[in-house]
Amino acid sequence: MRDKLISTARRLVFKIGSSIVASRTSGLRIEQIQRLSKELADLKIRQRELVIVTSGAILAGIDKLKLKHYPQTLPLKQATAAAGQSHLMHAYEKSFQEKGQKVAQVLLTHQDLANRKRFLNARHTLTTLLDLHVIPIVNENDTVSVEEIQFGDNDTLAGQVAHLIDADLLVILSDVDGLFTEDPRLNPQAELIAEVQEITPDIAQRAGVSRTQESRGGMVTKVQAAKHAAQFGVPTLIMNGERPDVFAHICDGGKGGTLFLPQSRRLQSRKHWIAFTLRAKGNLVLDEGAVQALKERGKSLLPSGILEVRGDFLPGDPVSCLDPNGKEFAKGLVNVSSQTLEKIKGHKTSDIEQKFGAQEYEEVIHRDNLAIL
Repeated sequence: MRDKLISTARRLVFKIGSSIVASRTSGLRIEQIQRLSKELADLKIRQRELVIVTSGAILAGIDKLKLKHYPQTLPLKQATAAAGQSHLMHAYEKSFQEKGQKVAQVLLTHQDLANRKRFLNARHTLTTLLDLHVIPIVNENDTVSVEEIQFGDNDTLAGQVAHLIDADLLVILSDVDGLFTEDPRLNPQAELIAEVQEITPDIAQRAGVSRTQESRGGMVTKVQAAKHAAQFGVPTLIMNGERPDVFAHICDGGKGGTLFLPQSRRLQSRKHWIAFTLRAKGNLVLDEGAVQALKERGKSLLPSGILEVRGDFLPGDPVSCLDPNGKEFAKGLVNVSSQTLEKIKGHKTSDIEQKFGAQEYEEVIHRDNLAIL
């Protein structure tokens, strides 16, 4: 199954980590970018559609601006990213042009994907570029995306781009060979895990956070991106981007990397967007009956099943649904505000009109706007 998923994938997203294409001391690694461009161009010639999600703008900017230290303040990070992005894109464009391939820059923020209309516009732009045989090169718009510079990572973005374009495979290029039983930098006896069928808590614990400023996500965000992609039916391959021709080797049946298999039950595109792109603005704690109705019977959420309302939100906002123990199990778009919901929670539908007047919606969250996690 592993060989078939990789060899037959036609639309691919490649995420290239910052350490692969740049370093703090020497700036852009031009030879690496040229090598990767050649390998990816060869794939495109073999009738593969490619989208690249690249990191490295801040490291490129550090060299370009001759900074002595990694930027600490937000304005300096944004300025460094702005200076480095043009330098990074120029390197990619020049390298791909030498291989006869056209590229296009696409800068995204979380807000672009959180708005459904802009989400679809981004999808149309990327797929149109692919139809025109152009390779989109995507990065976060660090210059304006405050939260992404502080907490974000391009592994998450790459997973969302895989969803955007209905990719067949997400490939995350790192500076390690894949997911190991333990951190190979700390334990040389750690073994590579070739295939992951399901991301269990044990698998998640094997991924450690990054120990450097240059690599913001570490293995944990790569595994999380693979988990989200699996929900949409997209397999993820994490492999070492420092090794020449490693993807071609794996495509030919060779060993290497860690493949995360997709789930057999695939979330619809809209529900995947609700579950993994939107950020909850509040929480609803539900009783056991409501939890079972939503999870096992596919019902809509009614006011009677709500024990507690947390946060401040308006109709149409995303909220998380928690079981009585506080564990998140679903996310959805609410039909009523937190202020109204605070009054009608726990009441049966038949009682609400008598006590509080007619409501625009009977359901707090309609099942069509609810994603079970």
